[in-house]
This record gives sequence, structure tokens and C-alpha cells, in this order.
Amino acid sequence: MEHRAPYRLAVPALAALLALTTACTGGPVQGRPGASGLRDPFFPKAGNGGYDVDHYELDLDYDPADGRLNGTAVITARARQGLSSFNLDLSGLEVEGVTVQGADARYNRTGNELTVRPAVDLKPGEVFRTEVDYAGKPKTLTDVDGSKEGWITTPGGGAVGVGEPVGSMAWFPGNHHPSDKAVYDITLTVPHGYEAVSNGELRSRTDTGDGRTAFAWHNPEPMASYLATAVVGKYQVTTGRTPSGIPLYEAVAPAEAAASAGKLARLPEMLEWGGRRFGPYPFGTAGAIVLPAESLTYALETQTKPVFPGAPGEEELVLHELAHQWFGNSVSPKSWKDMWLNEGFATYAEWLWAEDHGGPTAQRHFQAFLDGDTAVDEAADSDWAAFPPASPPGPAHISAAPVYYRGAMVLHRIRQEVGDEKFFDLVRGWTAGHRHGNADTADFTAYAQERTGHDLKGVWDVWLYGKGRPR
Repeated sequence: MEHRAPYRLAVPALAALLALTTACTGGPVQGRPGASGLRDPFFPKAGNGGYDVDHYELDLDYDPADGRLNGTAVITARARQGLSSFNLDLSGLEVEGVTVQGADARYNRTGNELTVRPAVDLKPGEVFRTEVDYAGKPKTLTDVDGSKEGWITTPGGGAVGVGEPVGSMAWFPGNHHPSDKAVYDITLTVPHGYEAVSNGELRSRTDTGDGRTAFAWHNPEPMASYLATAVVGKYQVTTGRTPSGIPLYEAVAPAEAAASAGKLARLPEMLEWGGRRFGPYPFGTAGAIVLPAESLTYALETQTKPVFPGAPGEEELVLHELAHQWFGNSVSPKSWKDMWLNEGFATYAEWLWAEDHGGPTAQRHFQAFLDGDTAVDEAADSDWAAFPPASPPGPAHISAAPVYYRGAMVLHRIRQEVGDEKFFDLVRGWTAGHRHGNADTADFTAYAQERTGHDLKGVWDVWLYGKGRPR
């Protein structure tokens, strides 16, 4: 992402609860409810316990004229325990029906939680299919840091769905925590004249015969739900391939095309460079989406096609979001507290790109932050040492300066300690060993020490966890 920034049950209530936990056969429940949140340190209600999602199939019909979304979500998951009920995260939108394993299921809404009670308890290890029909006008959510996410209308009658950290629940029900990654198939049906863009590969573009077009997108690699996107609007679409054969798909708002052309022209070169520095590009497709200007206040690393809020002003911004395809998208955080593993790496990628292309070296960037030298890096006078990057003080700080810049400085300190050969071997080993998985800070520190053979405790104590300003 671009830097932005106890009680007692009364007897009647107890009886009602017992009634709800009785299977349709009339026998006692063998399962138990799945947790309504995963107790993320910053977003404790995000995600849900008791199951892991394998696949989302989203069939979405959007009408820009009235802003209404009609959706069907088919969620294939595996029960991690016996389940008498389970939860899905969904904000707003009216649920019209739910089935589990083809049978009607009871459900209720409380806040952003959709609680589903299957007709028959789910067994531990059982693969089950949940279908949710829903509709309404999806809404924009405001984060604790004041930024907007969820479903956002764009100039010209379009819309964009973005989800970091929890906004995807505004447009589809799911297990919305980065620790539960899944494969996605997203079909977007829109009026003729509109393009509809999502993650992965465009499998088909079909005239439905009623003045609408269905765009079927397939994302075969695991994806955290906050990286899913749905973009509707009038875009210029270009396709191509990188020199190594990666298919490219770019959708650009017409008014932004001229200003975007130069920056996007370097996208193939950046992907090839990233493959050399970080290891093979982790996805089957790549590209970019340039929204009408001022649609958002930030760029976002949506999987395979980063979203930009108008023409990218600097090529480093394009490089930053592409670097996230390795760091954050393929190797995703186990919790939102681990955001420095996303943003520190993507920021350091900017420094490496400059170093390899005639700009300031990573060492000069590092020293600029120590000295407050904005001539080298305009962010050098930010409050980059306000808190340790591995311990943000709260959810409003996961996109604050220390997560980005001090996070990058942690990586440079490792490079200083171990040398270039071992450092870049560490980076490539990290992306290969955790490809399409999740990791946290403890995983990284243990791996870095093992891979390099160096005792890096001083780096961790001072730069990663230290509360004072490192020197």
C-alpha cells in the first residue's frame, strides 16, 4: 500500500439458545460454534474461526446507474472442528438466502457478522459448500486512520472495491483475515460500454443478451481477501507480455492514459528486475489499474493488478506496489501487526531500484533518514522512529512512517551485518520458502538468523523492537 496513512442468561434465553443448537434430526449437537473473530491484535473481529476457505466463487451484477449490487457467493471451505454454526464477515447488504451443502440454513445478522447454522452439523475435516445470495448498495467504510475502503464510487459512474484491512466485507461475505488465503473466481456483469476488472486472468467476456456483459476472472494462486478487487468503469485496456512471458493486463481511465503511459511502460522491466532480485514472480499474470483521478487517496497492491488513484506520479510508486506482489501478496502477514514485512520490504525495494538504476544507493537512503536529509529522500524528516516497526501501538498506525521507513532500515541493517551475497540469498530464500503462505515477524527473524548464519539479535533489539531512536 502507498504510505498514508460476562453475563447470565435468563431461563427463556437459555432455552432459546439450546433450541438453536439442536440439529434438524432433533438430536444433540455434535459440533460447536466457530469463533466470530480470529483475535487479531488490532482487528479482533476480523476473520472467523472453525474453518479454512479453499475457494471463493463470486457472481456479481452491478448497475452503475443506481449503485446496486446483486451477488451470489459460493464459498468452499474445510471445517477445522465440528461446527454447529459458523460466521462470515459481511458489512451492510441484505442477505436473501443461505444454503450449506445444498440445504437451506438458518442465519442471522449482528453488526458485521453473518452467523450461519447448517441444517446438519459439519464434521471435523469436512469440505463444505456455502452459498449466500445478497443484494443492496455496498458502502464505503472509514478506517481508524481516516482513509476510505470497501466499495467506492468513482468519477464517471464507476466503482472500485478495495479491502485493506477489512473493506472486502463491504462487497462479499467471507473469512476476511489475511491468514486465510483462498483461490478466487470472480464474475462481474455490467452494462455494455463498461469494463469490469478483477484479479488474475480474464477467462471470458460474454454478452449476456440483455444489454450487459459478463467478465469472468480467475485467480488460481492463494489470495488474502484484502487483496481482492472489483473495478467497474470506462477504461482503456491494453494487453501484452513481459520479456519472460508473463501476461500483462492494464486498464487505465482515459483521462489518465497520457500521464500514465511513461510509468506503466516500465512495468515489464520492473517485473524482470524483481525476478532477479527477489526470486521468480509469484503469479501467472500481472498488470495495473489506473482509476480516475482522486478516486482514492492511496495506491493499493491488489493481487496481480495494483490499483492507482490516478496516474502514478513517480515510477517508484509503481515499483512499490509491484514489489508487494512478492512481499505481502505471495508472502502474506499472519496478523495486521506484521505489516512491516509488507511495507518495509516494498520500501526497501524502492531503494534497491534506485540503487540499480543510477539513483541514490540504499546506503544513502539509510543515512538520509538518520540525518534528516530530504534532498535524498523527501520522507527523511518524517517521524520514522516514533515506534518500533514490529510493535505498532494500534490499528491506526499500521500505515505510519515507522512501518515503512524504519522497516526498510531494518532490512538495510541486516544487509550491513551479513553482506550483499548473504542478504540477497536471504531475500530470495524467504520468498521461495513462504511462497503463497503466511508469515509473522518471529518467522522472519528466526529464518534470517538461520539462513545467514549470523547472530542478528542486536538488529532486532535496537531496530526492530527498540523503543528509542536507533543510531
